Amino acid sequence: MSGTEEDLCHRMKVVVRVRPENTKEKAVQFCKVVHVVDKHILSFDPKQEEISFFHRKKTTNFDITKRQNKDLKFVFDAVFDETSTQMEVFEHTTKPILHSFLNGYNCTVFAYGATGSGKTHTMLGSAAEPGVMYLTMLDLFKCIDEIKEEKECSTAVSYLEVYNEQIRDLLTNSGPLAVREDSQKGVVVQGLTLHQPKSSEEILQLLDNGNKNRTQHPTDVNAVSSRSHAVFQIYLRQQDKTASINQNVRIAKMSLIDLAGSERASVSGAKGSRFVEGTNINKSLLALGNVINALANTKRRNQHIPYRNSKLTRLLKDSLGGNCQTIMIAAVSPSSLFYDDTYNTLKYANRAKEIKSSLKSNVLNLNSHISQYVKICNMQKAEILMLKEKLKAYEEQKALSDRNDCAKLVHSNPEDRETERFQEILNCLFQNREGIRQEYLKLEMLLKANALKSSYHQQCHKQIEMMCSEDKVEKATCKRDHRLEKLKTNSCFLEKKKEEVSKQFDENTNWLHRVENEMRLLGQNGDIPEVWTCPCVHVSVLAGVTELFVSFLVDDISFTFL
Repeated sequence: MSGTEEDLCHRMKVVVRVRPENTKEKAVQFCKVVHVVDKHILSFDPKQEEISFFHRKKTTNFDITKRQNKDLKFVFDAVFDETSTQMEVFEHTTKPILHSFLNGYNCTVFAYGATGSGKTHTMLGSAAEPGVMYLTMLDLFKCIDEIKEEKECSTAVSYLEVYNEQIRDLLTNSGPLAVREDSQKGVVVQGLTLHQPKSSEEILQLLDNGNKNRTQHPTDVNAVSSRSHAVFQIYLRQQDKTASINQNVRIAKMSLIDLAGSERASVSGAKGSRFVEGTNINKSLLALGNVINALANTKRRNQHIPYRNSKLTRLLKDSLGGNCQTIMIAAVSPSSLFYDDTYNTLKYANRAKEIKSSLKSNVLNLNSHISQYVKICNMQKAEILMLKEKLKAYEEQKALSDRNDCAKLVHSNPEDRETERFQEILNCLFQNREGIRQEYLKLEMLLKANALKSSYHQQCHKQIEMMCSEDKVEKATCKRDHRLEKLKTNSCFLEKKKEEVSKQFDENTNWLHRVENEMRLLGQNGDIPEVWTCPCVHVSVLAGVTELFVSFLVDDISFTFL
């Protein structure tokens, strides 16, 4: 891959969306701590007229000593007030970067904020008010339709979640998936399924199925709180339809991410498993904040970026500061109930504006000259002529052989001809049977080898956990999960192959029974005078093939006892 277009220096675009007050906030009349000045400026904790003592008493979970009328001004690429629509947010965030996406640049849009701040509504929305994910796919299909005469495009999507530091596929019933880094493809989730929706209805169905599988639980703050980070990824491949010497293939990835909300247990009322979930969410978001701070610190070059501190930051490594055009949607509540959460979100968003990355268009050059195609075509034509001549010679030889066989049959005894026919059939059947048995034993051996390898990796990892540092254990865990996943996939393939071989064995047995019945019938009709019956295996055979049939049956019975 190489960037054929000029590399771009990109600063992370940051927008803020202020959600409307909910029913609870309106009922208790919490004061507002966010004021949208214009489309780019908002004021946090603005100076207000004197607020009554009783009004302050109603603002539970709010430390009165922290409110000092900070009147802080923040400037962002865009600010959406409480009346903003889903379409307005889409048109000022994802829609402008779709052009870059179609030109081969990786793109990422992620929603960040406290629980209950409106992230999921912005990214996913509802059937009545679809969010950024759905609107992006619709607009992408529209753009692809406009260029279909010039370019051949193929798209695929995936949908996953990071829950309690484990990655799950939301579109299939999968176990934990391993994440790894590829020198060419970037960050890759092993075993993640890809889907190719062809219409808006299919997109809605995919998102709906994924959201049903997503982990959600109610808290005191949000009745449908998302307890996981959801990542919806779109993969696009483009190639020019016009024939030319240099063919360019553009490959790009867009990630649309709905992060789980940061929360305080005292506010959300989280207990038990909800508390553990909240701890993991805060841990991953803290790691994300540390990555943002490290990337924004332009004074220290070659600084270590702590991507490996959580599964979330490892997954977003190529979406933050890498070869990716990134947009951050910071979702905040206007209520003083979320004073600290809103302040922290705005600080992170303001810090994220400093992140810069160098973008490269992912273009694969296919430099094949026309003369090479002509040479290849000539070679293939010559090979086709040679194969036709070989086929003609084979058919002539076979025809001569068939004529000789017919002449032999005409002059031979009818009983001898029938005996030879059965001998040939039985020879063929038992040779095939022997090959099937060998294949079955080979598959059994490979399955046992896979089981031993899995056991070895598990034991080896236990020793590493006891003897090595945390960093090495984490690397070893990733490698172990990857190897175990490969062994599991291989075992599934071997099991299916084993079933196919077993079916072949049954078909072979059925053919043997058919031959047996035919020989019984001929013996009963008196067409062939001498019939030998083997009581131990209950098979009647012709006298001329008795010895051959019994020897094969003995081998077959001995195989059954192995």
